[in-house]
Formats: sequence, C-alpha cells, structure tokens
Amino acid sequence: MSYLQNSMSSTPNIPGFDERRWVINIRQTLEAELEDDNEIPVCIFNVPKTLLSSDPDSYTPQLVAVGPYHYWRPELYEMERYKIAAAKRLQRKLHNSLQFEDLVEQLTRLDPKVRASYHKLLDFSNETLAWMMVIDASFLLEFLEIYAMKEGKLLTRISSRMAHLVDYAGRKSAHNSILRDIAMLENQIPLFLLRKMLEVQSESLEQADDLLLSMLSGLCKELTPFKMMKVLPKIHVSDTSHLLDCLYDMIVPKLRANSTLSEISELEDPNEGKKGREGDSKDDDDPGYVKKLLSEIWKMLSKLNKGPIRLIKKILVSRPVKLIFKLPWTLLSKLPGFAILKQPVEYFFFNREDKEDPKSEGEGSNGDKPPLVEEITVPSVSELSNSGVRFLPTTAGNISSITFDAKTFTLYLPTVSLDVNTEVILRNLVAYEASNASGPLVFTRYTELMNGIIDIDEDVKLLREKGIILNHLKSDKEAAEFWNGMSKSIRLTKVPFLDKAIEEVNKYYNGRWSIKAKNMMKSYVFGSWQVLTFLAAIMFLLLMSLQAFCSVYSCSRVFRIDNTSG
Repeated sequence: MSYLQNSMSSTPNIPGFDERRWVINIRQTLEAELEDDNEIPVCIFNVPKTLLSSDPDSYTPQLVAVGPYHYWRPELYEMERYKIAAAKRLQRKLHNSLQFEDLVEQLTRLDPKVRASYHKLLDFSNETLAWMMVIDASFLLEFLEIYAMKEGKLLTRISSRMAHLVDYAGRKSAHNSILRDIAMLENQIPLFLLRKMLEVQSESLEQADDLLLSMLSGLCKELTPFKMMKVLPKIHVSDTSHLLDCLYDMIVPKLRANSTLSEISELEDPNEGKKGREGDSKDDDDPGYVKKLLSEIWKMLSKLNKGPIRLIKKILVSRPVKLIFKLPWTLLSKLPGFAILKQPVEYFFFNREDKEDPKSEGEGSNGDKPPLVEEITVPSVSELSNSGVRFLPTTAGNISSITFDAKTFTLYLPTVSLDVNTEVILRNLVAYEASNASGPLVFTRYTELMNGIIDIDEDVKLLREKGIILNHLKSDKEAAEFWNGMSKSIRLTKVPFLDKAIEEVNKYYNGRWSIKAKNMMKSYVFGSWQVLTFLAAIMFLLLMSLQAFCSVYSCSRVFRIDNTSG
C-alpha cells in the first residue's frame, strides 16, 4: 500500500512537468475544438520507430529546425539568427501598414488548425507556437524564393545574410543540408501558414498562390529523384498539406479507389504462407505425376518429326511402351524411390501455377490478398541480364510506367538520379507514405523492387549503362549499398501494376530450363537428405553388386588389370 502511495505521489514530479500549464492547454484545446466543427486531418507525423531505428540521421534535421518537433535542440539553435534576419526582411514587405505583431495575432487565431495538423501534442502556449511558426515560415519562404526566381516568377536577389548559405546552382554544402532538412517528415509546417504569410505580402490570394505554386514547382523539380519525368502533375496549393506532401503527390501516381487492397503487418510470421503451401503439397497424394511426365515428354517430341525423332515416336507408340502406361502407378508411386523423386519431377517439368490455378479460381478472392514476404523476392539485375532480360528506361519517366514486356523480355524502369540528398528524400517519402497512406504503399513497393534487383555494384553498373540510374555518388558500390540499406515498410500491400511486373519477371526467370534445373538441384538434391540418402543407397547397392561379381568372376581378367608386380 505504501509503495502504491509513493508511486502515485511521485507522478507529478516529472522533470519539466507543469500541472497548471498542462490543464490550461487542455482546456483551451477542448474549447477551441468545440468552436470549430471541421475535422482537420493530421498530416505531420512522427517517423515510425521501426524506420527511425534503421537510420536516425536520415530523419533528424542536422542544420535547421522547421516546426515544433526539433525546435529546441541546442545544436540547431545557431540558425536562429538567420531566421530572425528573414523575419526582419519580411516585416519590411508587409502591406497596408500591417505590423509584424498583427501577423502573429492572425496566426494565433489559426492555433487549433495548426495543432490539429501535428500528430504529436504540442506543449507550447498559443503565443509561443504562433511566434515559432511566423519565424520559421519567414525563413522557409526566403529560401524558397530561389526556386521562384528560377521559374521566372520573382525578380529579386538573394539577401546578403543568406548568400553564403544558398545559391541558384545549389552547389554549396549548406544549401544541400537545408534541402535535406526541409524534406524530412518531422521538419514540416502546414502549407496554409505559408499561404497566409504570402497573402499579407501580396495584393490578392490568387497572386500569393501563384507565387507559392512557382516555389513548390521549383523545389519539387530540385528534390525529385525522377528527373526525366516528362509530364509533371499539377500542384493544387489548397489541397497540399506541406512540402513533403507536395513532393509525394508529384512522384507517386494516384491509384483508383477500387484498387485499394487489404494490408498485412510485417510483424506476422513470414513463413506462415510457406508452411501452408508445404502442408498442401504433403497432403496431395496425386499418383499421376509419372503419367504427367511421360505426357509432357510426348508433347515435346510431337513437335519434332525429323531423323531419329521419328524412330523414337514409333518406339513410344509400340505395345511395350503402352504397357508401361498401364502399370499400377498408384502403387509404384508409393515406393520409396518413386516417392522421393516425385517432387523434383513435378518441379522440373510442371509449372506450379498450373496446379494452383483451379484453387485460386474457386476462391475467387486471392487477388485481393496482400503479398507474402517471399513473393517480393526478385532476381538481381545481373541474374536477369544473364537469363536474357533487357533493361530500358521508360519514356514517361515515372513509377506508373514500370512494366515487363514478355515478348521482348524487356523490363522498363524510370530513370532515377542518385545524389547526396536522395537517400534522405526517399526514406522520408517512405515514412510519410507509411504514416499517411490508407491504401497501397506504392512508393515503398518501388523501393522494395529496386532493393530486390540491386545486390552488388555490378547491378548498378548495368542499370547505369542503360540510363536507368544516374549515379552522382562516389562509386557504383556506394549506390548499391544505398539501395540495399533502404529499410522495408512496416506493412505490405499489393500494388497492381508493380506486382504484375514483378510476377511476370519471376515467371520468365523461373520458367527457363537452366534456372529450373539449378533450383531443383538446390532444393531437392543438395538440400534434401532424403534424396541424398536414396542416392547413397543406390551407390552402396552398386558397390555391393560389384563386390559380389568380383567374388564370382575374376575382375582383373574381365577388366584386364595386370596384378603382377614389377
């Protein structure tokens, strides 16, 4: 009892916890939400821990904090002087004798909408949060002016204070650092704040939206790894949540509503589906696999009618061979030797998909099920290239143009540019999609495809030579490590056009006889103790027969071995 009382009394004594301030914030939040009946969706999330643990630096700003999540980190506080300088310059641009405090007051009225945009509870007063947003938005708008200049929508010059941080060409290290930081999921501010800030500097909201649109277009062109996209989707400023959301909408194609499929957690046992299929194969006691084998051989030979093949056909239709077909294969297939050879024969000569088709047709809903972990596997670029697959960049240059042409054995992939910013951008797009998307994880599926086909630097080299990868990193090895380091999503979904391409690639690759033979030897010979035991028993019987033969007949005389010693 005393332990319970002590634990309860120690609860309020959390370092930095202010009970009165907490109560005031809760009361104000509830009152504000009662006044505003409009539901505001959350758009700025914390990075999921499963992704954050893989590479924390890719999700944590290193130079500048934008928004409340990382605002008070001491190592980022030195950028405050640049933010304040940007706010001073903004103050000089205000119209209609509007004061800076008036702008803060206007943003204070948007406090409930700002707080609702964040997934995390913001433990700040309304005034503190408003000042924070105004200062950060001032700095962000000044940085984005560079891209409005590139688009020809703004005729001005970079301020002297910002000149050593940013430039038009983006060659300065600080410029790239800022780009990486403002593309991070936890380093966003709502876009409606930027609209409001531009509105007070412009003659109308339409003019402000036009300027903001040019800023966003230029920024997304700079950040997108798909530099060869011919047609860029139109940006709707009023429907965009923040900068990362704008980039995501530009890169990721919109799927139709009826293509949204069910999802599966990665925490589930990935071997469950595999075990189920193995169990089905064990329960399947179909004795007709030998007949199927002979029928398959007959189909192959029936297409040929030259030379010795004609003689072989006559032999196959003779009475002794017909007698073989009439043997009791149901009983023979249960003998140890035949039973062991059943799986390799079925694997090598028959397609498993043919066996599963009736079942899938009966269920009628397998197409709506999320993929199993083993279905995501795909051969590497080197393996596919050696098997005859060609790689070409798509003409459209976007993710939705990924296809596999079974007639020409060509896999079409969009051109992707790799530079110092790409990893941070891709990881945060994956994190945003995992946190926000309710349907298929399209972009995550693309990264998993690239992760699957790239294993070593030779794979990167082949794609680079075909124009699919524009590698601005130090080496192909670094690019391979980049793709291999991309972490998986926290959940798996089916993306129709990507899954179709993956399925067709695997079908072509696994359908080749050389690959079937290799996989059969690996699975049923070298990886099966039953087959090895069977082969060892046959070898033992042969040696025993040879020994018995030599004990009756003189092996040295039969094989003409000279036993006389010099």
